[in-house]
Amino acid sequence: MAGRPPELLLRFQRRFLAARPLRSLPWPELEESLRADPDSSLLADILHETILHPLCVKYPPSARYRRYFLTELIEKHESTAAERLDELYDALADVLKEEEDLTRCYKSYFLPAGDSVTLSESTAPISEGTTGLVTWEAALHLAQWALHSPGLFRDRTVLELGSGVGFTGIAICKSCQPKTFIFSDCHPRLLRQLRENIRLNGFSPEPCGAQTEPQAQEVAGENCQSPKVIVAELEWGSVTEEQLLALQPDVVIASDVVYDPEINVAFVGVLEKLCTCRADRKPPEVFIACTIRNPDTYQMFQAELDKAGLRWQTIPARDSSDFLYEVLPNVTLLQLFL
Repeated sequence: MAGRPPELLLRFQRRFLAARPLRSLPWPELEESLRADPDSSLLADILHETILHPLCVKYPPSARYRRYFLTELIEKHESTAAERLDELYDALADVLKEEEDLTRCYKSYFLPAGDSVTLSESTAPISEGTTGLVTWEAALHLAQWALHSPGLFRDRTVLELGSGVGFTGIAICKSCQPKTFIFSDCHPRLLRQLRENIRLNGFSPEPCGAQTEPQAQEVAGENCQSPKVIVAELEWGSVTEEQLLALQPDVVIASDVVYDPEINVAFVGVLEKLCTCRADRKPPEVFIACTIRNPDTYQMFQAELDKAGLRWQTIPARDSSDFLYEVLPNVTLLQLFL
């Protein structure tokens, strides 16, 4: 990136590899840079930080997404007096020759320290009867907050309710040094995808109840202790106190679980059971991220908490996003007191 606007290249790289909406990429800033200096080398740099980036080559976003991205990039190029950049047209030709997978794609999310989380996700928000096969906004917000609060997770057992494809948990495992991280969900297809993504990011998921010690893992040239990673099947409506007692969480997290009145009731029911799920009778700390799509549903969730006698408080939002994605105002972080 030498000699180029590093922030501009970084924003293109991170938003592209995470397959963020194309409208969120910094096209106006690119146009401004090209007007000031119609040099095709800037476009070449963007191409190498996106389409030709090693992560994209190995774990590409959908062919459709890459095709639209390249078409837009070529349009910006052709609107300037810059010399022809054959690499752009060659890249588009390569994408057009691909056989497109209409159901699955990869997305890669960079963490503040430079590591990344790569996930296999669905190309559709609702797939195979579940909404859990994609990473939702609340998971990004929860992960950002967690990565700035590593002391809450270090050397502790963390239970995530509704892990989905695993972004938040994998980010915490890579950055916050938990002793044990327990991913959980209930949909069979989702659990298979979750295990695949955990392995994709260098961890070995164990079945719930496995009794093995964490193993040493080399990260960035240093020896560190890799957390024990467990995948548990938890159906909120039928999970028992005995099942939760076996997990012994110190911290419980969840994201984007407040979107349906029936699910609200089941989720609060799990929280009530968690009040007594530790051998020392000390309730776990609980943090959740909620996307408020329907204020009435969110108020019903608060009413369920009040009915169960569970106190809560809002955690102030951070002013900026480490992931360089747009920050949505309708995501709220809560701490619950069991």
